[in-house]
Amino acid sequence: MRHLQVLAKDGRASIRSAEFTESLGVRSAQVRKDLAYFGSFGKPGVGYDIRKLLEQLRQILKLKHVNRTAIVGVGDLGSALIRYPGFSRFSFEIVAAFDNDHEKVGQTRDNILVEDISELKTLKKRGIKLAIMAVPARAAQRVADDLVKAGVVGILNFAPCYLTVPKKIKLISVDIAMYLAYLPYYLPGSMKSKNRNEVL
Repeated sequence: MRHLQVLAKDGRASIRSAEFTESLGVRSAQVRKDLAYFGSFGKPGVGYDIRKLLEQLRQILKLKHVNRTAIVGVGDLGSALIRYPGFSRFSFEIVAAFDNDHEKVGQTRDNILVEDISELKTLKKRGIKLAIMAVPARAAQRVADDLVKAGVVGILNFAPCYLTVPKKIKLISVDIAMYLAYLPYYLPGSMKSKNRNEVL
C-alpha cells in the first residue's frame, strides 16, 4: 500500500504485476496469491489500476475511515510521534494526548491538549479505540491495563518491555533499540544477510 501511494503521487495510473513485485522485492506469485485471498485484482496484460487497488487495500485493511488515536506519554518520543505526519497517510489521526506529569498537563502538542492520565477513562465515550504508548517501562503495564479498561482494542507500545493484555486486544510492541541491535550483525566481517533491505 505504501508503495502504491508513492506511485499514485508520481502520477502513475497502472503498474504491471512483474514491475510491481520486483519493486517490492518479493515474488510475483506471492503477491498474486495474497491478493487472490481477498478477491480479483488486476487484469492480464494490463496489470493493476493503482488508485483502484489502493482503495481496495484500504477497504481490506479497514483504513477507509479515519482512525482516531490517543497517545499516552508526551516526553521526547511521544511529542515527536504527535508531530509525525506519516500517520495521516494510513488514515490515523492523533486526537488526544495524556501524561502524568503535571507540568505537561494543560500544555499543547501540535494543537493537541495534554490531559491528565486519569482522563483515560473518557476514551470510550469519545470513540477512541486505538492508542500509542510512549511511557517508561516501569509504567507500561499499568497504562496498558488502564487503556483496556477504557475500551481501547488496539495498542502500539514503544515501551521496551513485555506486556500482557486480554486476547481480544491487539498489542504491537516496537523496541527501537532492539531493532537497532540487529544491524551490527550485518556489518562487514559478519555473516551476510541474503536480503539487506529486510523489513522487521
